[in-house]
Amino acid sequence: MTNTDIIENRTFDEISVGDSATLEKELTYRDIKLFAIMSGDVNPAHVDEEFARDSRFQEVIAHGMWGGSLISSVLGTDLPGPGAIYMSQSLKFLRPIGVGDHVTVSVTVREKHEEHHRIVLDCLVVKDGNQKAISGVAEVMAPTTKISRPRWAIPDIQVREHALFQTYMERARTLAAEHGPLVTAVVNPVDKLSLASVAEAVRLNLIRPLLIGSRTKIQAAAEEAGIDLDGYEIINISQHPVAAAGRAVDLAINTEVDAILRGKLTISELMAPVVRKGTGLQVGGRMSHAFVFDVPGHSGPLLITDTSVNIRPNLDQKRDIVQNAINFAISLGIETPKVAILSALETIEPHIQSTLDAAALCKMADRGQITKGLLDGPLTFDHAISVDSATIKNIPSSVAGQADILLVPDMEAGNMLAKQMEHLGGAGGAGIVLGARVPIMLPGRADSMQSRLVSFALALILREQQARGLS
Repeated sequence: MTNTDIIENRTFDEISVGDSATLEKELTYRDIKLFAIMSGDVNPAHVDEEFARDSRFQEVIAHGMWGGSLISSVLGTDLPGPGAIYMSQSLKFLRPIGVGDHVTVSVTVREKHEEHHRIVLDCLVVKDGNQKAISGVAEVMAPTTKISRPRWAIPDIQVREHALFQTYMERARTLAAEHGPLVTAVVNPVDKLSLASVAEAVRLNLIRPLLIGSRTKIQAAAEEAGIDLDGYEIINISQHPVAAAGRAVDLAINTEVDAILRGKLTISELMAPVVRKGTGLQVGGRMSHAFVFDVPGHSGPLLITDTSVNIRPNLDQKRDIVQNAINFAISLGIETPKVAILSALETIEPHIQSTLDAAALCKMADRGQITKGLLDGPLTFDHAISVDSATIKNIPSSVAGQADILLVPDMEAGNMLAKQMEHLGGAGGAGIVLGARVPIMLPGRADSMQSRLVSFALALILREQQARGLS
């Protein structure tokens, strides 16, 4: 066992005035997020990259939150080390510490006192070689017994960044800057969550909202959420929310809005005027919903379809659902999307309809009825996403183990799979309706702010796809 594997203290009798210890470290966003998780400090000036980029807060990422913790680390692991008991600390924060800054932390013994074996130490944090960031004094009770132990192995804690979603957000902000924010009909936003996500999307310049619904209820929800609606356009419709949905559809048909967002109403209430023959927003094939997931450990996005619109799709409808997903996956940067058609088995069984549909869809792709993607099925979930599972089962396929799109047998299976991915698998998910004249967003009431904002980003990407005639 090497010296670096051992943690050993210095007892009171071994310590002399002038003794010192140092630690060097470079600050990363991962450090900040891990500390925020443990401390509960979610001040946006500390943990929000967008907030920190604001000119008023440039580089103000960590003061005592991180630098002070490093001082504690030196005192607790080196000087005096294990057995030291903190008595007091006084620190002055002279300069902010930003991501990428290299800091040197040092503690130096100033005084020794026999009473209670007290040690007073000067503490200093210097960044980039010579800039004092933190200075102060700490007082500890030094141990009197020698302690030497194997160094505790810190577990590898995974911070789920959902970096793919950050990429989509950056792309969406670029698109909004180039072509204007998404003019969005927000249907019946009479709840705090709907209005909060709209307000944040406005702050990020992703959308320009038209709030459609009861003015009284919208203003009451905004007051409860502490949101200032000054400058927001409200179309007052006090009837049933379906009437607000119908108005949103009319605006989309007349090209007065670029997208539609569900507020407080059911999916069926919103979609009823959307899918109405002759006056709805259907542009050709079947509309469908796709969830885009950013899955830890999975390379690239994983799309699941259909989870929200088509309850029990037949073969023709599944063909449209697959084509919609392929087209959208291409707009997300997947050159030739791989589609796994899911079932409970990987063999064709006449008494299981999803296996028959899978075989037919694959043949449709062979005959050019589905284009621009690779299809295989039936495949079970594990064979679709795990190379090891597909190899063990000896499934020769260019899709098995590396699927980009999962076509589920029906909405029930898709909805359950999507929620399991998010709540048990740590995936981040955001959804969008495909195949309509404009993007339609159907956030759930329990969806996070991230999920809602990424839905706006997907809508901006879909708007670009439609403008280029790729949908």
